[in-house]
Amino acid sequence: MTYPNYTETEKPIFSREELSLLDPKKIPEHVAIIMDGNRRWAKKWNKPVEVGHWQGAQTLDQIVRAAIGLGIKVLTVYSFSTENWNRSSEEVDGLMHLLKTYLKTQREIMVKEGVRLKSIGDLSKLPEDVRQVLRETKEATKGGSQIDLVLALNYGGRDDIRRATLRLLDEVEAGRLRREEITEKTISEFLDTSQWPDPDLLIRPSGDLRISNFLIWQISYSEIYYTDVLWPDFSKSHLLSAVVDFQKRNRRFGL
Repeated sequence: MTYPNYTETEKPIFSREELSLLDPKKIPEHVAIIMDGNRRWAKKWNKPVEVGHWQGAQTLDQIVRAAIGLGIKVLTVYSFSTENWNRSSEEVDGLMHLLKTYLKTQREIMVKEGVRLKSIGDLSKLPEDVRQVLRETKEATKGGSQIDLVLALNYGGRDDIRRATLRLLDEVEAGRLRREEITEKTISEFLDTSQWPDPDLLIRPSGDLRISNFLIWQISYSEIYYTDVLWPDFSKSHLLSAVVDFQKRNRRFGL
Protein backbone atom coordinates (compact mmCIF):
# COMPACT_ATOMS: atom_id res chain seq x y z
CA MET A 1 0.00 0.00 0.00
CA THR A 2 1.40 3.38 -0.99
CA TYR A 3 1.38 5.98 1.76
CA PRO A 4 0.36 9.38 0.35
CA ASN A 5 1.58 12.69 1.74
CA TYR A 6 -1.38 14.82 2.69
CA THR A 7 0.48 17.52 4.56
CA GLU A 8 1.88 19.52 1.65
CA THR A 9 -0.48 22.32 0.66
CA GLU A 10 -0.16 26.02 0.00
CA LYS A 11 -3.63 26.80 1.34
CA PRO A 12 -3.96 28.30 4.84
CA ILE A 13 -4.78 25.67 7.42
CA PHE A 14 -7.61 27.73 8.91
CA SER A 15 -9.52 30.65 7.49
CA ARG A 16 -9.69 34.01 9.25
CA GLU A 17 -13.32 33.27 10.04
CA GLU A 18 -12.39 30.03 11.76
CA LEU A 19 -9.57 31.61 13.75
CA SER A 20 -11.88 34.43 14.81
CA LEU A 21 -13.74 31.88 16.94
CA LEU A 22 -10.70 31.55 19.22
CA ASP A 23 -9.03 33.60 21.91
CA PRO A 24 -5.32 33.39 20.99
CA LYS A 25 -4.44 33.82 24.67
CA LYS A 26 -6.32 30.66 25.65
CA ILE A 27 -4.91 28.13 23.18
CA PRO A 28 -4.11 24.86 25.00
CA GLU A 29 -0.35 24.38 25.07
CA HIS A 30 -0.53 20.59 25.29
CA VAL A 31 -3.24 18.50 23.64
CA ALA A 32 -3.43 14.72 23.99
CA ILE A 33 -5.52 12.52 21.70
CA ILE A 34 -6.66 8.91 22.00
CA MET A 35 -6.72 7.94 18.33
CA ASP A 36 -9.63 5.52 18.58
CA GLY A 37 -12.00 4.12 15.98
CA ASN A 38 -9.80 2.82 13.16
CA ARG A 39 -11.18 -0.70 13.32
CA ARG A 40 -14.79 0.44 13.57
CA TRP A 41 -14.24 2.75 10.62
CA ALA A 42 -12.92 -0.19 8.59
CA LYS A 43 -15.90 -2.33 9.57
CA LYS A 44 -18.31 0.49 8.75
CA TRP A 45 -16.92 0.75 5.21
CA ASN A 46 -16.39 -3.00 4.78
CA LYS A 47 -12.62 -2.57 4.54
CA PRO A 48 -9.76 -4.61 6.03
CA VAL A 49 -8.59 -3.45 9.46
CA GLU A 50 -5.27 -2.44 7.89
CA VAL A 51 -7.04 0.15 5.75
CA GLY A 52 -8.61 1.68 8.85
CA HIS A 53 -5.20 2.05 10.47
CA TRP A 54 -3.70 3.60 7.34
CA GLN A 55 -6.59 6.03 7.12
CA GLY A 56 -5.99 6.90 10.76
CA ALA A 57 -2.35 7.68 9.98
CA GLN A 58 -3.44 10.03 7.21
CA THR A 59 -5.71 11.77 9.70
CA LEU A 60 -2.74 12.26 12.02
CA ASP A 61 -0.89 14.11 9.23
CA GLN A 62 -3.74 16.57 8.93
CA ILE A 63 -4.20 17.03 12.66
CA VAL A 64 -0.50 17.76 13.23
CA ARG A 65 -0.69 20.59 10.70
CA ALA A 66 -3.96 21.80 12.18
CA ALA A 67 -2.41 21.83 15.65
CA ILE A 68 0.46 23.93 14.32
CA GLY A 69 -2.06 26.27 12.73
CA LEU A 70 -3.78 26.75 16.09
CA GLY A 71 -0.55 27.37 17.97
CA ILE A 72 -0.60 24.15 19.99
CA LYS A 73 2.96 23.38 21.09
CA VAL A 74 2.70 19.73 22.18
CA LEU A 75 0.54 17.01 20.61
CA THR A 76 0.67 13.63 22.34
CA VAL A 77 -1.10 10.78 20.56
CA TYR A 78 -1.90 7.30 21.84
CA SER A 79 -0.32 5.30 19.03
CA PHE A 80 0.20 1.82 20.48
CA SER A 81 -0.77 0.81 24.01
CA THR A 82 0.66 -1.89 26.26
CA GLU A 83 -2.65 -3.71 25.77
CA ASN A 84 -2.43 -3.63 21.97
CA TRP A 85 -0.02 -6.57 22.04
CA ASN A 86 -3.07 -8.73 22.82
CA ARG A 87 -4.43 -8.18 19.32
CA SER A 88 -3.77 -10.71 16.56
CA SER A 89 -0.17 -11.06 15.44
CA GLU A 90 -1.26 -10.07 11.94
CA GLU A 91 -2.73 -6.78 13.17
CA VAL A 92 0.27 -6.04 15.42
CA ASP A 93 2.68 -6.71 12.55
CA GLY A 94 0.62 -4.43 10.35
CA LEU A 95 0.76 -1.65 12.94
CA MET A 96 4.53 -1.97 13.26
CA HIS A 97 4.87 -1.81 9.47
CA LEU A 98 2.60 1.22 9.38
CA LEU A 99 4.62 2.99 12.07
CA LYS A 100 7.89 2.37 10.25
CA THR A 101 6.45 3.49 6.91
CA TYR A 102 4.86 6.58 8.44
CA LEU A 103 8.14 7.67 10.01
CA LYS A 104 10.11 7.13 6.82
CA THR A 105 7.69 8.86 4.49
CA GLN A 106 6.89 11.78 6.77
CA ARG A 107 10.42 12.54 7.98
CA GLU A 108 11.23 15.25 5.44
CA ILE A 109 7.81 16.82 5.84
CA MET A 110 8.22 16.90 9.61
CA VAL A 111 11.50 18.74 9.16
CA LYS A 112 9.89 21.19 6.73
CA GLU A 113 6.90 21.80 9.01
CA GLY A 114 9.04 22.29 12.14
CA VAL A 115 7.82 19.14 13.87
CA ARG A 116 10.05 17.65 16.56
CA LEU A 117 9.28 13.96 16.97
CA LYS A 118 9.43 12.50 20.47
CA SER A 119 8.09 9.35 22.10
CA ILE A 120 6.96 7.99 25.43
CA GLY A 121 6.54 4.40 26.54
CA ASP A 122 8.73 1.32 26.91
CA LEU A 123 10.41 1.17 23.52
CA SER A 124 12.48 -1.90 24.40
CA LYS A 125 9.69 -4.24 23.30
CA LEU A 126 9.32 -2.72 19.83
CA PRO A 127 11.04 -4.49 16.90
CA GLU A 128 14.60 -3.26 16.39
CA ASP A 129 13.94 -2.09 12.83
CA VAL A 130 11.10 0.10 14.11
CA ARG A 131 13.26 1.49 16.91
CA GLN A 132 16.01 2.29 14.41
CA VAL A 133 13.67 4.27 12.15
CA LEU A 134 12.26 6.01 15.23
CA ARG A 135 15.77 7.01 16.36
CA GLU A 136 16.64 8.28 12.89
CA THR A 137 13.46 10.35 12.65
CA LYS A 138 13.96 11.84 16.10
CA GLU A 139 17.50 12.82 15.15
CA ALA A 140 16.39 14.32 11.83
CA THR A 141 13.65 16.40 13.47
CA LYS A 142 15.44 17.46 16.66
CA GLY A 143 15.60 21.07 15.46
CA GLY A 144 11.83 21.38 15.05
CA SER A 145 10.38 24.32 16.96
CA GLN A 146 6.74 24.54 15.82
CA ILE A 147 5.36 21.57 17.70
CA ASP A 148 6.45 18.47 19.59
CA LEU A 149 4.68 15.40 18.19
CA VAL A 150 4.85 12.81 20.97
CA LEU A 151 4.04 9.23 19.97
CA ALA A 152 2.93 7.04 22.86
CA LEU A 153 4.36 3.65 21.86
CA ASN A 154 3.99 0.53 23.99
CA TYR A 155 2.61 3.00 26.49
CA GLY A 156 0.28 2.51 29.43
CA GLY A 157 -0.41 4.97 32.20
CA ARG A 158 0.00 2.34 34.91
CA ASP A 159 3.24 1.11 33.37
CA ASP A 160 4.51 4.70 33.20
CA ILE A 161 3.93 5.06 36.95
CA ARG A 162 5.45 1.62 37.62
CA ARG A 163 8.65 2.48 35.76
CA ALA A 164 8.81 5.89 37.43
CA THR A 165 8.47 4.19 40.83
CA LEU A 166 11.35 1.84 40.05
CA ARG A 167 13.55 4.79 39.08
CA LEU A 168 12.58 6.59 42.27
CA LEU A 169 13.47 3.52 44.33
CA ASP A 170 16.86 3.38 42.63
CA GLU A 171 17.47 7.01 43.61
CA VAL A 172 16.47 6.35 47.22
CA GLU A 173 18.59 3.20 47.48
CA ALA A 174 21.58 5.05 46.01
CA GLY A 175 21.21 7.78 48.61
CA ARG A 176 20.54 10.49 46.04
CA LEU A 177 16.97 11.02 47.24
CA ARG A 178 15.34 10.73 50.65
CA ARG A 179 11.89 9.22 51.06
CA GLU A 180 10.53 12.34 52.73
CA GLU A 181 11.64 14.43 49.74
CA ILE A 182 9.29 12.60 47.37
CA THR A 183 6.39 14.85 46.38
CA GLU A 184 3.87 14.80 43.54
CA LYS A 185 6.25 17.05 41.63
CA THR A 186 9.06 14.53 42.18
CA ILE A 187 6.94 11.71 40.77
CA SER A 188 6.02 13.84 37.75
CA GLU A 189 9.72 14.41 37.09
CA PHE A 190 10.27 10.65 36.78
CA LEU A 191 7.39 10.02 34.36
CA ASP A 192 7.93 9.68 30.61
CA THR A 193 6.34 13.09 30.06
CA SER A 194 8.61 15.01 32.45
CA GLN A 195 9.87 17.43 29.79
CA TRP A 196 6.38 18.75 28.96
CA PRO A 197 3.56 20.36 30.94
CA ASP A 198 0.58 18.14 31.68
CA PRO A 199 -2.06 18.09 28.92
CA ASP A 200 -4.52 20.95 29.02
CA LEU A 201 -6.97 19.08 26.82
CA LEU A 202 -7.58 15.37 26.19
CA ILE A 203 -9.62 14.48 23.10
CA ARG A 204 -11.29 11.08 22.77
CA PRO A 205 -12.92 10.34 19.40
CA SER A 206 -15.14 7.32 18.66
CA GLY A 207 -17.81 7.83 21.32
CA ASP A 208 -16.26 5.76 24.10
CA LEU A 209 -16.32 7.57 27.46
CA ARG A 210 -13.12 6.28 29.02
CA ILE A 211 -9.43 7.13 29.13
CA SER A 212 -8.07 3.62 28.42
CA ASN A 213 -4.98 3.78 30.66
CA PHE A 214 -3.61 6.85 28.86
CA LEU A 215 -1.63 9.45 30.83
CA ILE A 216 -3.61 8.63 33.98
CA TRP A 217 -1.35 10.69 36.26
CA GLN A 218 -0.89 13.58 33.85
CA ILE A 219 -4.57 14.23 33.00
CA SER A 220 -5.70 14.71 36.61
CA TYR A 221 -6.74 18.29 35.82
CA SER A 222 -7.05 18.11 32.03
CA GLU A 223 -10.26 19.08 30.31
CA ILE A 224 -11.70 16.08 28.46
CA TYR A 225 -13.54 16.38 25.15
CA TYR A 226 -15.50 13.42 23.79
CA THR A 227 -16.85 13.11 20.27
CA ASP A 228 -18.65 10.32 18.39
CA VAL A 229 -16.52 10.92 15.29
CA LEU A 230 -14.26 7.97 14.49
CA TRP A 231 -10.57 8.85 14.33
CA PRO A 232 -10.17 8.33 10.54
CA ASP A 233 -12.98 10.88 10.03
CA PHE A 234 -11.57 13.36 12.56
CA SER A 235 -10.69 16.59 10.79
CA LYS A 236 -9.19 20.00 11.47
CA SER A 237 -12.74 21.26 12.00
CA HIS A 238 -13.25 18.73 14.78
CA LEU A 239 -9.99 19.83 16.39
CA LEU A 240 -11.11 23.45 16.12
CA SER A 241 -14.44 22.56 17.76
CA ALA A 242 -12.61 20.84 20.62
CA VAL A 243 -10.44 23.90 21.24
CA VAL A 244 -13.43 26.25 21.03
CA ASP A 245 -15.20 24.08 23.62
CA PHE A 246 -12.06 24.07 25.78
CA GLN A 247 -11.95 27.85 25.79
CA LYS A 248 -15.53 28.04 27.07
CA ARG A 249 -14.69 26.02 30.17
CA ASN A 250 -13.66 27.36 33.55
CA ARG A 251 -10.62 25.31 34.57
CA ARG A 252 -10.73 24.87 38.34
CA PHE A 253 -7.85 22.42 38.88
CA GLY A 254 -9.75 20.60 41.60
CA LEU A 255 -10.86 23.72 43.49
